[in-house]
Amino acid sequence: MPVRPHVTARQLRLGVELRKLRERAGLTSTEAARMLGTNQTQISNIESGRVGVSGERVRTMARNYECSDTALINALTTMVGSRKRGWWEEYRETLPAGLVDLAEFEYHATGLRAAQAITIPGLLQTPEHARAVFREAVPKLMPHEIEHRVSHRIKRQEVVYRDGAAPFKAIIHEAALRMQFGGTETAKAQLVHLTEVSHRDNVTVVVIPFDGTSFPISGHGVDYMHGPVSQLDTVVLDAAYGGLQIDAVAKLERYRLVLDRMEQVALPPDASRDLIHRIAKAL
Repeated sequence: MPVRPHVTARQLRLGVELRKLRERAGLTSTEAARMLGTNQTQISNIESGRVGVSGERVRTMARNYECSDTALINALTTMVGSRKRGWWEEYRETLPAGLVDLAEFEYHATGLRAAQAITIPGLLQTPEHARAVFREAVPKLMPHEIEHRVSHRIKRQEVVYRDGAAPFKAIIHEAALRMQFGGTETAKAQLVHLTEVSHRDNVTVVVIPFDGTSFPISGHGVDYMHGPVSQLDTVVLDAAYGGLQIDAVAKLERYRLVLDRMEQVALPPDASRDLIHRIAKAL
């Protein structure tokens, strides 16, 4: 197969997982190439996502690497994907790669969790709230850059509203509810929107109140995308340059524990909705 001019996050992740299987089997890329009937360069290109692989070849490589995890192998074959470009690729030249990759991970996720302490999770923001947040970026963004980011953020929200949408749980600290990005009217409209969307069957919103006894947090906003198997989960931490991606198994487990603990100290959904309503009413 020809070398790809650009590697998407999903293509790269497939290559990374195949490399992990090879290394777990104690094989060099040269040994793996010999078993596959190809050369070391081809294995390197596959593992870096620069060339595609078929589902059949993925299964062959898994057998060569003595992987017996059927669920993982099946999940990897689904990542082979099609040649059709996702909508997020139109932003590849205008936004940081991390933002584009986040949209791709969300689109393919089987479940979503987000935790925020200062802003509303991006998938639940109104355009006005998002625009106000981006105006505060450092270094300052140009008006057209802000609009690109707002457009991208709103398109990401398709994963919440589409048919058969994956379950999404948002964990929000009360501080984020009281931040008035864009002024009182924008803040109030955002809280009303948050209340409305929390009634969707696939959306759960819980709030950690100021009077909570503890506040476990990693120091960043956290977006957690569940894969078809836990090894293929992905964490993206908020960062000014677009996000820090994490896929190491041990670190994924750590963030699952952090999010679980945050859920435990948050108010139940109904009480959270009541608190959001009271804050909005007071504005």
